[in-house]
Amino acid sequence: MDVKNILSKCDHTLLGQAATWEQIKKICDEGMQYSTASVCIPPSYVKQAKEYVGEKLAICTVIGFPNGYNTTAVKVFETADAIANGADEIDMVINIGLLKAGCDTQVCDEIRQIKKACGGKILKVIIETCLLTEEEKVRMCKIVTEAGADYIKTSTGFSTAGATLADVKLMRENVGAEVKVKAAGGISGLEDAQNFLDLGAERLGTSRVVKAVQGIEGKGY
Repeated sequence: MDVKNILSKCDHTLLGQAATWEQIKKICDEGMQYSTASVCIPPSYVKQAKEYVGEKLAICTVIGFPNGYNTTAVKVFETADAIANGADEIDMVINIGLLKAGCDTQVCDEIRQIKKACGGKILKVIIETCLLTEEEKVRMCKIVTEAGADYIKTSTGFSTAGATLADVKLMRENVGAEVKVKAAGGISGLEDAQNFLDLGAERLGTSRVVKAVQGIEGKGY
């Protein structure tokens, strides 16, 4: 197991409603110390965090989070605001109700508009797999591919369940070759993280991997 490689795939995450700047600053420090892919934080802290880390660490934030049912105009504004504040990566939540109603064209158009608002920055699309049928997950793989997003992401971590190995496998098998997979929610530690990577996930949304590494540092890491 290559611990440094696992860390390099992690979006070190803190999205709790009660998160304070001191807590955000701490995960930024950890992200820089352990060379994580990014820190994923609430939009209200993006500007302060980017000023704090500079170019040492990518800042990721969330749009339409966690329910996804904001209007497209609101999500586009949120995205443009986050990018203006220094966000390097955007994780958006789809409108799940529209998908379930069969409005695939609207779901795709929304992703396209948000991708445009990203101005070339990375866009990850959260589909909240725990609320979808297998058929809906496959449809979302095709929609995300068609819309030109960079990643499809399993979960917010705020619904009924998080990432599963089966969902990552399904997503990897059904998205286009140019679309990457992010597993998020409930990743328990290093072994779990490695299992997701082995199945084809290229990013992990988690706070537990850094904690797990901190727990073994005294053992020679």
